[in-house]
Amino acid sequence: MVDNAQFSPQGLSSSYRWAGYTLGFSIGGFFDGILLHQVLQWHHLLAGLEGGRFDDLRFQILADGLFHVIMYVVGGVGLWLLWRSRGEFGLPKADRLLVANALVGFGAWHMLDGVASHWVLQIHWIKMDSDVPLVWDIFWFVVFGVAFVAWGWLLKPKGPTHGTKIPVAPAAVAALALLTGTGALFPPNRLNDAATVVVFAPGITPAQAMTATIEAGGKLIWSDKNDGVWAIELPDGADRMALYRGGALLVSDTLLPVGCLNWMEKPSNPGQEA
Repeated sequence: MVDNAQFSPQGLSSSYRWAGYTLGFSIGGFFDGILLHQVLQWHHLLAGLEGGRFDDLRFQILADGLFHVIMYVVGGVGLWLLWRSRGEFGLPKADRLLVANALVGFGAWHMLDGVASHWVLQIHWIKMDSDVPLVWDIFWFVVFGVAFVAWGWLLKPKGPTHGTKIPVAPAAVAALALLTGTGALFPPNRLNDAATVVVFAPGITPAQAMTATIEAGGKLIWSDKNDGVWAIELPDGADRMALYRGGALLVSDTLLPVGCLNWMEKPSNPGQEA
């Protein structure tokens, strides 16, 4: 049994400390994915790579999805570590240490992404269509990476403290991780956007995709250059299952939450490429 009379934050279990780091890391990844991949649409995970399968929008969407899967795994580990150390929630300044470690984890993700993804592997940059991508990369690295790590480090409690308190941080950090993870799945609220994005399986010809679209009662708005991703306009009550029967792998506005696919911009000119 833990004695709460006097407590040194450094004496907390490794499970509790790493719960903060891993949850912050996953929140950082989801923040990146939701804001940069989905809302702003500044890049896909592998947008900096060209040729072969990297030119196929289906592969880029798949890579974004796998990135989110990794973040779910990291977040799941963090939640498990937090639950495992739940007996420490009420210790003095345990709240502060958890928040501090989460901030460090959040910043660590952005620093790792900056060094590994932007500069070493060069699989993407923060703003792919910028004339000065390095400026954006450095800005993001400093503001969301270095600054958050420093903030978390300075927030860490120092020295022994006395007394107990009602724990708030575990629930708040866990809720934020769950919220960002859920936000990565579901579509934006586009009440005036009638277009639906459809990803067809490899091997489905444009003629077959068009047949499926017509059977669903839809009209083509846009397709990528490989004719693997289509944006179509569907009327109310359209038979979306006809798209799946015709070779669709994913349809953005069906009940299946499909993350980045739901957020794709849909050009209004037929035949315009992504």
